[in-house]
Amino acid sequence: MHGCWSIVRIWLDWPVPCWNCTPCVATASSTMRPGWSVESRTGPEVWTSGRRRGDIGTVSFQPMARIAVFGPHPDDQELGMGGTIARLSEQGHDVLLVDMTDGEPTPHGDRETRAREAGRAAEILGVRREQLGLPNREVVHDVEARHRAAGVIRRHQAQVVFAPYFEDAHPDHLACTRIVEDARFDAKLTKTDLPGDPIYPTWFIYYYCTHLRHVPNPSFIMDITAQASRKWESILAYESQFVVPEKNRGIIDWMKSSATFFGSRIRTEAGEPFFTREPLGLVDFNSVVGIDGATS
Repeated sequence: MHGCWSIVRIWLDWPVPCWNCTPCVATASSTMRPGWSVESRTGPEVWTSGRRRGDIGTVSFQPMARIAVFGPHPDDQELGMGGTIARLSEQGHDVLLVDMTDGEPTPHGDRETRAREAGRAAEILGVRREQLGLPNREVVHDVEARHRAAGVIRRHQAQVVFAPYFEDAHPDHLACTRIVEDARFDAKLTKTDLPGDPIYPTWFIYYYCTHLRHVPNPSFIMDITAQASRKWESILAYESQFVVPEKNRGIIDWMKSSATFFGSRIRTEAGEPFFTREPLGLVDFNSVVGIDGATS
């Protein structure tokens, strides 16, 4: 295979052409997976994310993976992995944000404001979002909550699931993770009234958005240098949480310092840490930061 092709994600094993040389373009039509197509004509190359990448041709493809990112409250996903969400969206993955609660009441927010802010944040990241309707501050790990989450996984046919790290001081965060862990199992059940078709998500990955003073030792770190600005923009969309309350304005600075720290651990400008209990498989080292041919 031509050397310009590379693996762009560590858990997704289909190569993506560079589209900047004749061998890659010529080979693409005969080697791309079902659902991909190449239109050879003069004009901009347009990806499903809507971003233009030169004047080589038009590329259209079905989403590479279906991903569900669960959070206890609107803003937790953005705080923990907003840069990665933006990157996944740019790459054409079908990403759904799932909020356990509406996040209210809070000192400076209300349900209508928070819903508007959450919608704006999702728009910035280029993803969809929905809510399970559990009560804020009272999220409980029970069968009903498990089945609500499992229903989302089945309807979305999620192949990859993200949830908060399992050590936290906030009861809603802990309950959210327990619920989603069990929902992953429940989602594969047959002979059930759950909506959608059975599925067992291949990967379960934890992101860090914890209320503990805890410096994680992650399983891997995602380079978000190119997506950091969208992460900060998505967080600032929650004005009732991070702009209006004066005491919370420093959270953005702390988040930027954290991103710089984790980026430095992989020799990039910004990074987000993740943890897995199961090993992730590498197809090759082309996407490992610091190796020739790696991309960011």
